[in-house]
Amino acid sequence: MERGTLEALGSLSTATITTVLLKKGLRNVWLRGASTLRPQQARIVGPAFTLRFVPGREDLATPESLSSPRSTRFAIEEMPEGAVAVVSSCGIRDAGIFGDILCARMVRRGVAGLVTDGAVRDVEGVLKTGLPVWCSGIAAPPSVAQLTFVDWQQPIGCGGVAVFPDDILVADQDGAVVIPKALVEAVVEAGQEAEMLEEWILDQVNAGRRLPGLYPPDGKTTAEYQDWRRSLKGEG
Repeated sequence: MERGTLEALGSLSTATITTVLLKKGLRNVWLRGASTLRPQQARIVGPAFTLRFVPGREDLATPESLSSPRSTRFAIEEMPEGAVAVVSSCGIRDAGIFGDILCARMVRRGVAGLVTDGAVRDVEGVLKTGLPVWCSGIAAPPSVAQLTFVDWQQPIGCGGVAVFPDDILVADQDGAVVIPKALVEAVVEAGQEAEMLEEWILDQVNAGRRLPGLYPPDGKTTAEYQDWRRSLKGEG
């Protein structure tokens, strides 16, 4: 995907994106239980690199499994620059899927961020790495205490949402949202227009205007807004 498209998408809030997708018939796109770990974390955007855990099974989730070729360690080495790691952990929050060392390696590989419905560990170290993280909590035990890692770059369910490899993830202070790759251009176009309209409406509210007929705009308000748009372009 072109860098300019991702940059344009990164200018849109997740609130705007969810509204645009709702109008296109997609309701289940906001990942439940994924909140920013760092207050005032800047927005991130990038293609999803998916990882999947299942509930732990004692014969598979062992300390030795952390060195297996099918482990998070090997998966991280496959992450491309600019990707957002999206990790399904079944909502289990009493074991940390990643800690400071794994997050530090992701930073070195240029990963844009981590989004998970699970928990992270070594939180002080994770914060020091600078990796943007959205998660459901913090837990000291390692992943193998409660989880079994099974695969990467496969379709997953994270926070109750279907995420496919290379879907586009946007995450900000309101959480994380997934956009099907085929809809990105349409979301950018509609989202930019929606944010401009809402900016104009907010100016009207701050000027003392009443909400009925303004938000959502009725026909008269829409015409007024279009006149304002034309004036910006020097068309009227």
